[in-house]
Amino acid sequence: MTLNKKLASRSYDKNVAYLKEELAVDKSFDLILLELEFHGLRMAIFVVDAFAKDMSLTQIQRELSKLKAEDLTGDVVKTLVKSKIPYIELETETDLNEIVIQVLSGPAALVVDGSSEVILIDTREYPIRGPEEPDTEQVIRGARDGFVETVVFNTGLIRRRVRDKSLRNEYIRVGVRSHTDMCITYMEDLADAKLVKYIRTALEKIETDGLPMGDKTLEEFIFGQHMNPYPLVRYTERPDVAASHLFEGHVLIVVDGSPSVIISPTTFWHHLQHAEEYRQKPVIGSALRLVRFLAVWVSIFLLPLWYLLAKNPNLLPAQLDYIGIEDAGRLPLIIQFLIAESGIEMLRMAAIHTPSALATALGLVAAILIGEVAIEVGLFSYEVVLYLAVSVVGSFATPSYEMGLANRLVRVMLLIIVSVFNVPGFVFGIAMLLILLTSMRVFETPYFWPFIPFQWKGARDVILRAPMPLKNRRPRAIHPADPDR
Repeated sequence: MTLNKKLASRSYDKNVAYLKEELAVDKSFDLILLELEFHGLRMAIFVVDAFAKDMSLTQIQRELSKLKAEDLTGDVVKTLVKSKIPYIELETETDLNEIVIQVLSGPAALVVDGSSEVILIDTREYPIRGPEEPDTEQVIRGARDGFVETVVFNTGLIRRRVRDKSLRNEYIRVGVRSHTDMCITYMEDLADAKLVKYIRTALEKIETDGLPMGDKTLEEFIFGQHMNPYPLVRYTERPDVAASHLFEGHVLIVVDGSPSVIISPTTFWHHLQHAEEYRQKPVIGSALRLVRFLAVWVSIFLLPLWYLLAKNPNLLPAQLDYIGIEDAGRLPLIIQFLIAESGIEMLRMAAIHTPSALATALGLVAAILIGEVAIEVGLFSYEVVLYLAVSVVGSFATPSYEMGLANRLVRVMLLIIVSVFNVPGFVFGIAMLLILLTSMRVFETPYFWPFIPFQWKGARDVILRAPMPLKNRRPRAIHPADPDR
């Protein structure tokens, strides 16, 4: 939604009165109006206290105080911008509504008597934390910096690694009330132009008050599929991961206020990659990747498969009869599984909300009370706890947090289907999961590529971590403008 324009007049009093009313200077203590006068020429500075860079504004005032009478004749705004205000980020604006938005975003606005142009000085300085390594994407060896909550800082971290003239950072603002700054980042000679246009158009069409959840809200607006549990984009807090995807031809969306960056388009296998694989030798990286794939499949299928075999011991060969269950406990197995899954989810939530100083105590409570005592009283069987623990470890081994949550939901659904329909339910559930994954598309990218549709080189690169000198082709599924590296 575009606000109606309110053009500034040459009247200083009218411009100041309008801005003062719209910004509610008298009602908000953090909005500052500083009125100045030099050689009879009145000026006013509007700025948000928390965003003001004191040293810069003080230096600007010092320079303004040095103005001579002859400097204030003719086009005063042009003189100030061109030669008198010692700052890099300067622009002029005639729309007072746009000036209100800019001031609330951080820049200072300088109103000059007799001019219908207002000078915007981008002296903002957001409170930020340092670029520490993200907790969810740690590596043994590698860079220790991570994205923060400021869009300008994040684009700088990317440009530090991508010093190419074709790198584009397109600014866009979304939200009728929040006016959230964001950036579409891509390599102009690599990214699919249709995808860039699609994302740009989708962002411009968003009509909402704000983006309180940042990038996650954008995913739902741009790609939809709200009932689909699987993530359609990848999130990363690592600048090196973001840069590597840019070189492949992906498009990034950087949102102010969010420490993670959206990567699009992605396939199922993008969510199973981790930077640690590329910090080791190809053989070691391939071994790590295969173990990770095994952990992911175990997190989805181990519990439903074991439950199926426990219900139907006749399906087990004699050599594997130990897989069955000796003491089923006092509750039906499916109830045990559902209680245990709910308990694991409660522990995860509790861990998020628990101060780090109490994390050890929480772990002891979980291990002793929920584990040992629950087994002793017959609430759970030993086998349920064992196989559930293995499945949970597989979920936590999934690099993408969103993918891990989706797989956990699929696991519970498979358990319920198997409990109701037995063997046909297990087969049907897996078939429905494969149909979902193979039919999904993110823009024009098949979600299960390179296996469906099949491409040998792409499949090889998914299964094994190929040596970098041999990765001379970009992923075909994302339609890069230049397929050769």
